[in-house]
Amino acid sequence: MELTSSSYAASSLLHCCVRFHRCLGCNSVFIEDTLCSRHSSHSAHSYYNLCKTVAVLSERPKPDTHASHACSLRGCAARELVPIVCPRCEKRFCLRHRHQPDHNCENLEVPRPRMAASQKLAKGVVDSKTGETASKRRKGAKSSETAAKVALMKLKMHAAGDKSLPQTERIYFQVFLPKGSKEKRKAMFFCRGWSVGKATDFAASLASLKNDNNRLTAKKLRLCHSVSGEALPLDHILETWIAKEDCPLYNGGNIILEYLSDEDQFLKNVDSYLE
Repeated sequence: MELTSSSYAASSLLHCCVRFHRCLGCNSVFIEDTLCSRHSSHSAHSYYNLCKTVAVLSERPKPDTHASHACSLRGCAARELVPIVCPRCEKRFCLRHRHQPDHNCENLEVPRPRMAASQKLAKGVVDSKTGETASKRRKGAKSSETAAKVALMKLKMHAAGDKSLPQTERIYFQVFLPKGSKEKRKAMFFCRGWSVGKATDFAASLASLKNDNNRLTAKKLRLCHSVSGEALPLDHILETWIAKEDCPLYNGGNIILEYLSDEDQFLKNVDSYLE
């Protein structure tokens, strides 16, 4: 098969070159950086219709010369392509430190408190109410303590409990039983060192109440505070509640026994038990 003048010229060109080279203009023909001295110019190989562009062989992609902007905060080496200028101090910062508090801006604006007089007045009202409530609580606690001392003398005469307990270890309560029980209340005494859970089981036994506290039932017997209605945690010791400064239990005072679900931590309508 005869070669045409064009194909022959191209073949001669490729064999004449020491190494193949890819032209940056047409992205073809050659693979190496060098051409032979005869065909090294763009016009020499474009003459044979091998390159369709006017690119120069020595042309290379220019490196990215975009400037970056360093963060002005001391100790931060971050840089950003776009300048982020603080409107107050007019310094450049990175994304992390662009807000005034983050770069300790020297011109940081401190917001002024609004309606300071109204806030002061409201605080005074709240403080007075809090003081009034605390005063009433102290008076109520004092009266409850006095009433418990008077009731203690009567409870010691007919309270039920473990007779083997020494008198110094006993703690007396007027126990108000669950609603619907045959008896409304029953005087009992427990050991100071017992847990609330053990005292609950002992009270249920003395009052002949159904006690399923060791089973996964819907409701369990709980001893509750007669003032706050709080269900006493079963693992707490009774003596720690006697020694509490805020809303304690009193030796000779009242306590409520009622069935509560696991979600209920407070007894509702406490006064209805004491009526």
